[in-house]
Amino acid sequence: MNDSNAMPGASAPAFATHPGYQRMFRADALTLGIYLPLRFYQGDMSVLRGQARWVEQIDRHGFAAVWVRDVPLFDPMFGDAGQLFDPVTYLAWLAARTQRVALATGSVVLPLRHPIDLAKAAASIDQLSGGRLVMGVASGDRPLEFPAYGLEHAARGERFASAMNEMRRWLQPGTDGRMTHAGAGQGVQLLPPTVSGRVPLIVTGGARQSLEWIGQHADGWLTYPEATHDAAGPQRLATKIRAWRALIPEGGFRPHMTNEWIDLVDDPDHPRTPLQGGYTLRTGRKGLIDLLQAWQRAGVNHAALGIQFAERPAGDVLQELAEEVLPLFPSHSGPPANAMDW
Repeated sequence: MNDSNAMPGASAPAFATHPGYQRMFRADALTLGIYLPLRFYQGDMSVLRGQARWVEQIDRHGFAAVWVRDVPLFDPMFGDAGQLFDPVTYLAWLAARTQRVALATGSVVLPLRHPIDLAKAAASIDQLSGGRLVMGVASGDRPLEFPAYGLEHAARGERFASAMNEMRRWLQPGTDGRMTHAGAGQGVQLLPPTVSGRVPLIVTGGARQSLEWIGQHADGWLTYPEATHDAAGPQRLATKIRAWRALIPEGGFRPHMTNEWIDLVDDPDHPRTPLQGGYTLRTGRKGLIDLLQAWQRAGVNHAALGIQFAERPAGDVLQELAEEVLPLFPSHSGPPANAMDW
């Protein structure tokens, strides 16, 4: 399951000039992002109409990030089509319509992608967005996809570690400043270069790797939250985060992220109530704020909120989050995301 030759992850100083990373992450602070889609697809593409305009609003409101998922093939038995669009293509579209918000994948199914192609796509979006790409990577949780690609689902852990190693080698410039690979032949380069020297690679869940491997090789860690209606949930999450950070070489800071699908109701005092077997959380804003503060105390640095199951209009939910919640968890300033007019 582990690749002993994988290249190590990087702590915060390596991303000091990376606009997306700096907007999202600081030690002892939590920022907010929004998962796409804003409405759940149930066979009708019209539910996504106008979504890009809402993403422009998310950018103007000052949220730290927008997140897109990667679901190559829809399995009706799984019941969740994700955000539908290819994540790389969609982030390129959103990069052209936004200015500050980080563009995050949550997460690309790495074992299904060729690492050179994915590195090329990542470097392209990084350039087109002015350095705003933060790339979450995962081993994949939908068994149906793997045989469709001619791959074994059981081998996804080995493929993940190998692909992440290869992708990072192509994305990081060598001593001559060029993005090359020692085993690829003399003079071969990957272009375009990244804006600030590398793209953050965020491991999602366990990715079929050991916690020690994640501590050594991930630039950050995205995990599912503990039970959000359980008062002890944030404590369990804190224990998990501490155990991971104890394995980071030289004790450097690396960010932790988590996510929740919420149905934010009008009543600000509505208690946190799990729905759909805990998959969605119905809550008023006070309960959400309490949860986010508990996550921050637990060591979480970014919370990605999905609102596709909310009963209220997406615009109303985003407006309330922007006015009442976001000021308590502001995004960070950092180097400007200066995308060229390509």
